[in-house]
Amino acid sequence: MTPSFKYLAGYPSALLAQVQGLIEAGRLEAYLAERYPQGHEVRSDKALFDYTQALKQRHLRNAEPLARVSYDAKLKVVQHALGTHTRATTVHGSRLKTRREIRVATLFKEAPADFLRMIVVHELAHLRELDHNKAFYQLCHHMEPAYAQLEFDLRLWLTLRELPGAPSS
Repeated sequence: MTPSFKYLAGYPSALLAQVQGLIEAGRLEAYLAERYPQGHEVRSDKALFDYTQALKQRHLRNAEPLARVSYDAKLKVVQHALGTHTRATTVHGSRLKTRREIRVATLFKEAPADFLRMIVVHELAHLRELDHNKAFYQLCHHMEPAYAQLEFDLRLWLTLRELPGAPSS
C-alpha cells in the first residue's frame, strides 16, 4: 500500500522515493526517534504561553504583546492548520486596541520538543510578516536556523502518524 504524501506535496520525487524506502523498510519511526529523541514538558496553556513569551523576548522584543497563547484541540491537521495567529481589533473610546493570539494544535503536546519550537517560531514570525513570503521565511530562519529541516521532518512525523499501525505519538 502506498502511503499518502499529502504533507510532502511539492517536494522532489527523488526525496519522496527516499521517504517511501524508509516506510517500506519500517525505518521511518526509528529515523525520527533517533533525530528527535527529546520530548518536552510544555503541556499546559500557561506553560505554552511562558515558552512562547521567552522565544518572543529573545527574538522579537519590539513586537506587539500577545494576549493569549494556547493549545487548541479544534485545529485540524487536515485543514492545514497546525497553529494559528489571529489579530482582533476593538475600539476603546477613540483608540483602537489589537489583541493578538496564537493557538497551537493539541497534537504538539506529544510532539518532539524541536517540532513545538518550529511551530511556535512559525506563528511568532506572523507578528512581523503576515504572509508566507521571503521575508517571513528569513525571519523563521533567523529565529530557528534549522527551520527548513524541522519543517520537513515535521511533515515526515505527520506522515508517520497516518500510516496503518502508526504510533499515537
